Amino acid sequence: MNAQALVVLSGGQDSTTCLYWALDKFGSNAVEAITFDYGQRHRVELGCAARVAEFAGVSHKVMPIDTFAALGGNALTDRNIGVQKEVDLETGLPNTFVPGRNIVFLTFAAAYAWQRNIEHLVTGVAQTDYSGYPDCRQETIEALQLTIRLGMASNVVIHTPLMSLSKKETVLLARDLGALEAMALTHTCYDGRRPPCGECPACELRARGFNEAGIEDPLLAISA
Repeated sequence: MNAQALVVLSGGQDSTTCLYWALDKFGSNAVEAITFDYGQRHRVELGCAARVAEFAGVSHKVMPIDTFAALGGNALTDRNIGVQKEVDLETGLPNTFVPGRNIVFLTFAAAYAWQRNIEHLVTGVAQTDYSGYPDCRQETIEALQLTIRLGMASNVVIHTPLMSLSKKETVLLARDLGALEAMALTHTCYDGRRPPCGECPACELRARGFNEAGIEDPLLAISA
């Protein structure tokens, strides 16, 4: 039986929640996961994605994309650029924004899925708590889905279970899906620290979500 859904799994909180969402929606034997190695400074997330996939019992593929590192110009692919909390006044974007990242990820994921007759893609983008990334917005995903359908002659559907959820609501969803135990295996910190630094924008956003949900972050529990 071919998988029905392919989850873009970064190894972080949101994509892990989406993996469990897909397992709940499509079934335990109908989900695969794909992770992209794009030269990210927080490369520890690659190992976390593998462990999450193994823990969840799903097939997992890592695909290399070295172009983002070659392009540079942002704090996630250029270690000479420090992660800043403030947005750039000229662009209005944080310096952790990797131009085209989600667009490229989903395009490659769609090509991988096309070869396997998988019509459902699942991604953890969210426009509510989207950290200022324009490629996490609903209209971006809708436009990309149409482009992929036309360009690959496919019926692909891009699912975004977290699109309208706050971080608190995402934590509560993870709890309801039985994904909290897997959260101990995830990684969020932009600086690639484990235990997390607790100070970068990604760490602060994650911490706020768990605090507002009134749930202890399993990652911090094992790091204590």
